[in-house]
Amino acid sequence: MQPRRVAVLSVHTSPLEQPGTGDAGGMNVYITETATRMAERGIEVEVFTRATSSDLPPVAELVPGVLVRHVSAGPFEGLSRADLPAELCGFTAGLLRAEARHEPGHYDLLHSHYWLSGQVGRIARERWGVPLVHTAHTLAKVKNAALADGDTPEPRQRVIGEQQIVDFADRLVANTDVEAQQLVALYDADPERVDIIAPGVDLDRFRPGDRLAARSALGLRPDAVVFAFVGRIQPLKAPDVLLRAAAELLARGGVDRDKLVVLVAGGPSGTGLEQPAALQDLAVALGITDVVRFLPPQSGAALARIYRAADVVAVPSHNESFGLVALEAQACGTPVVAAAVGGLPVAVADGRSGLLVDGHATGDWADALGRLARDPGLRARLAIGAVRHAHAFSWDRTTDALIAGYIDADQALRYSLTRAEVAV
Repeated sequence: MQPRRVAVLSVHTSPLEQPGTGDAGGMNVYITETATRMAERGIEVEVFTRATSSDLPPVAELVPGVLVRHVSAGPFEGLSRADLPAELCGFTAGLLRAEARHEPGHYDLLHSHYWLSGQVGRIARERWGVPLVHTAHTLAKVKNAALADGDTPEPRQRVIGEQQIVDFADRLVANTDVEAQQLVALYDADPERVDIIAPGVDLDRFRPGDRLAARSALGLRPDAVVFAFVGRIQPLKAPDVLLRAAAELLARGGVDRDKLVVLVAGGPSGTGLEQPAALQDLAVALGITDVVRFLPPQSGAALARIYRAADVVAVPSHNESFGLVALEAQACGTPVVAAAVGGLPVAVADGRSGLLVDGHATGDWADALGRLARDPGLRARLAIGAVRHAHAFSWDRTTDALIAGYIDADQALRYSLTRAEVAV
């Protein structure tokens, strides 16, 4: 039997925030899309997130059937994720107070996102006696093994916290087989409690469209060679790799400077906040300010327009548990060049919907981008494959799989409680 009401925990970022800057990214999209579809299936969803402004209402409706509850925990101004562990006690108290206003059994299940939320979920699960399902989104041990230059290692506190959640949660949701294997190998997770559920893509919003119209709206020449990066500006996402590769291509004479445009849509995030103008400074140092255009974070139709306008979307991240940008771009019919890390080899079908690059060497990225820039036939073939590949994913499939996992987690918990009672 599917749950009636689910409490979703998203401590450090709200689904109401614009993805592409600060701490808002793919996780925000994931929560919004799956919560919306759960509501369509008759499940009430309440998302608990930390209040970052006194102007925020205590409760806001995301869509009918989905509420976002702003929990006061610590200063209202935005805090870095490094500061948030100190506020988890306050957040947990706010969550428990919200539940206490209802009759016992108000929530049937907890779904926590990211390790901070998982720590809160551990306590709520004990108090409420309901299953805890956890999605990590990223793992500290994996990130620390593939740090970008200038990035900061994840603290031991997070590693320990993640281990506690893995040991305690009733179900762990992994985006790919690779992530499931990492949970087992690095955190000794029980394989029987790991569900592999791929994220999806909004196929109504992200679909092929008029490329010339998209370019016209962005003020681009019809014959421009357009490379695009979409996402948070931070070392982990490695937008610098695209700029260096573009400079290398120009130095080689592999692309006409008058035609090349590099679009970068996003805002500073994470350790990128320490040097918010670092990417602009790099463009100056590389001598390519004339071909690089910086845009603020985009959403909805504006985001789809960027994907459609591009010849290639680059996803050069040092680590990605999946890579929603890659999937969105391909759904719009745009090939992707991505780093062969994490979940990106699942999100991108190498040689069929895009190209995967081993490592982050400038020359290798220039080779891949140049190959697509010079070969319209290859771009056309990959564009067809990109749409086909993206259609293997949808948020409806993701949501249905999550609900099935919820039901299994609930049944397993009930069974274990019944056995415990019999033993007594």
